[in-house]
Amino acid sequence: MVANTDRLDAALSALEKAFSTLENALDARAENLQNREELENEVRIVHEDRAGLARELDQAQFRANRLEEVNREVSGRLVAAMETIRSVLAHEK
Repeated sequence: MVANTDRLDAALSALEKAFSTLENALDARAENLQNREELENEVRIVHEDRAGLARELDQAQFRANRLEEVNREVSGRLVAAMETIRSVLAHEK
């Protein structure tokens, strides 16, 4: 009878150890899933930030191109105005 009790105690002890190991494994898995969700959220935020920065860069490039066009136009007008002034001054002499 004592042998049966000892075997039962050993089996219960092994079962408790198995449950403890299972619980630890489940806790670790839950933590990994939480970390994965946090990482996926961070990746999503980074992608959103990148998309916003890409839009801002496109807008800045558009403005830079427009300013370059306006600069060429103003430069051409200044050259034309200076030539007109030179022509007027040359005719006055």
